[in-house]
Amino acid sequence: MNPIQVGLLGIGTVGSGTFHVLTRNQTEIRRRAGRGIAITMVADLDTARAKSIVGDGVQVVGDARAVIANPAIDIVIELIGGYGIAKTLVMEAIAAGKHVVTANKALLAVHGTEIFAAARAKGVIVAFEAAVAGGIPIIKALREGLTANRIEWIAGIINGTTNFILSEMRDKGLDFSLVLKEAQRLGYAETDPTFDIEGVDAAHKATIMSAIAFGIPVQFDKAHVEGITKLQAADIRYAEQLGYRIKLLGITRRQAGGIELRVHPTLVPAKRLIANVEGAMNAVLVQADAVGTTLYYGKGAGSEPTASAVVADLVDITRLHTADPDHRVPHLAFQPDELADTPILPIEQVVTAFYLRLQVADQTGVLAKITTILADHDISIDALLQRESAEGERQTDVIILTHNTVEGRMRAALARMQALPTVLAPIVSIRKEELN
Repeated sequence: MNPIQVGLLGIGTVGSGTFHVLTRNQTEIRRRAGRGIAITMVADLDTARAKSIVGDGVQVVGDARAVIANPAIDIVIELIGGYGIAKTLVMEAIAAGKHVVTANKALLAVHGTEIFAAARAKGVIVAFEAAVAGGIPIIKALREGLTANRIEWIAGIINGTTNFILSEMRDKGLDFSLVLKEAQRLGYAETDPTFDIEGVDAAHKATIMSAIAFGIPVQFDKAHVEGITKLQAADIRYAEQLGYRIKLLGITRRQAGGIELRVHPTLVPAKRLIANVEGAMNAVLVQADAVGTTLYYGKGAGSEPTASAVVADLVDITRLHTADPDHRVPHLAFQPDELADTPILPIEQVVTAFYLRLQVADQTGVLAKITTILADHDISIDALLQRESAEGERQTDVIILTHNTVEGRMRAALARMQALPTVLAPIVSIRKEELN
């Protein structure tokens, strides 16, 4: 049987890795897929560089639409990224009857509902394992491996840049700005790292996982997103003293009134496996009713780790290429007409515990006023530390861990505490998750 023919749009870091992995492991891949898989056409603006990667046996063009228009191409891999031309090309490939493989989490988190509907109408597959957590097969695990389960919640370290920064801040006791510069120097952070450090990249991935876990449409616009730019070395140090580590987590959880979908810095008990994921590595923790807790760990980015997921999607499509579209695994795990309209909860309704750090005047009665405000809002204290502030002798840091409370209630309490004349700086508030 002739190899299935693949067109590649964009041959940057992941694209070149995909070409090399597919070429190097062709024998194994053919044995698994039942036929060969060959990239026969590549589109890239830098045609000279593309030719230097793929050699003479592959057609290289500067126009992506030439790939889509080629009737011999069965699968189109989109590795351009972004919301703009990438969406146009994906929709055109679907309209042309091509299956699509993409690593574009931003595109799917924002436009996934439209893209999946178009693919279903045309009877083609959109595969996106590489869009979340790089080489970790978390999409397949959620969509197929855990299909017998009612998933309760997911918590993931799904951005390697921020995890590297937080690991360095903890190890070296440095503040965010200094570690960010080092991350950029080492190539872990982009020149413009906004999507990473502000939590947007992680929110794209959490949105996709939430849709698959709970059978809801992708709804990135309803996610609550916070980054790590305001974190200070003092808070990482105090968290450690209390037995916690701070991680940027993407969290989605099933509740009685809806679905939580949030990304923010989070205190996690140091004894949890996910708390010990360091450097640029990713990890996703899934809680489900039948299997219990499962953890998926590995490289969340990079040329060949991400290529591993892209090629796995190519193999899946090759196996299902001639299958009845109605008998394929649905894009979001649940049958399209069975997606629920369960709402995404606003952050004010989310229930979680908190870490608070208040820089206060070292005066009698200050702590009593703070605890009274918390009590007035029915917020109970789990632990409390008082430490000499680095700002001066007549100031002190009060660190409080609370039990679970409704976010809106905590916000009201924080406003009252911040208004106290003895509170000398903005209160630091970080959510805490036990993940048990």
